[in-house]
Amino acid sequence: MTTENTHVSQAKIAIVTGASRGLGRNTALSLAAAGVDVIVTWLADRAQADEVVQQIEALGRKAVALQLDAGNAASFGQFAADVQRALKDGWARDQFDFLVNNAGSYRTAPIGQITEADFDLLCNVHFKGVLFLTQALLPLLADGGRIVNVSSGLTRFAGFGSAAYASMKGAVEVLTRYMAKEFAPRGITVNTVAPGAIETDFGGGLVRDNRELNQTIAAATALGRVGLPDDIGPMIAALLSDANRWVTAQRIEASGGMFL
Repeated sequence: MTTENTHVSQAKIAIVTGASRGLGRNTALSLAAAGVDVIVTWLADRAQADEVVQQIEALGRKAVALQLDAGNAASFGQFAADVQRALKDGWARDQFDFLVNNAGSYRTAPIGQITEADFDLLCNVHFKGVLFLTQALLPLLADGGRIVNVSSGLTRFAGFGSAAYASMKGAVEVLTRYMAKEFAPRGITVNTVAPGAIETDFGGGLVRDNRELNQTIAAATALGRVGLPDDIGPMIAALLSDANRWVTAQRIEASGGMFL
C-alpha cells in the first residue's frame, strides 16, 4: 500500500497598507492572483476596502480589512493587536509573511511655500509611519519574510513642488538599507520599489486627469507612456515571491524609463 503525501503548504499572508485604492489596491489584488492571502488597510473609506476584500475572495484567497492611520504612530500598538487578532481568527496563525508599506498622501508646494503642517503630515505618513509601523509589526513578521517600502521616482529626478514629499521618500530609501542589514539575521529581505508617474487618483488624480501633463510625462518616458497600476502591483508581487529571495537592500525603479 502506498502512502500519499497529503501535506499542503501554508498560504503566505501579506499586509498591504493603503490598499483600498490606487497602487495598494492593485498590489493586494496582484498578490491574491499569485496565491497570497491579504490583510488590507484603509483610512477613510471602508466600502472601498470591503470591495477589495470581495475581489480578493473572488480570486480564491482569504482577506480582511483593518483600519489604519499610517500617519498616527500612537495607534500602531493597537493596530498590531488588531493584526494579531485577525491572524488568529482568520488563519489560526500568529505571524504573517509580507509587509508592503504603501500608504501615502501628497502635498505639493515650492520650497519657499512649504508649510510646517504639510511637512509634518508627509513626514508622519511617509517616514515616521514606515519606521514605527514596521517596528510595531516586526514581532508578528515571520522569519524569512519580506518587506517592500514604496518610494518614488522623484528621489532620482526633481519635480517642481515635490521637495518635501521626495525628501521623505529619500529617507525611506536609506531606512530600507538599514532595515535590510538589521533584519538579515532573521532572513527578512527589505527592498524599495520606486514607481514613476502612474495614472491613479493619487495627488488628486493629476497624472491621470491632466491631459497635457500626461502627454508631457509620456514624451519624457523611454517606453512612451505614463505608467498604469498594472505596471506596479504585479512587479511588487513578483519581488515578494521566492524567486527573488536573494534580492535585498535594493531600490528598484519602475518608471518605464522616465527622464533617462
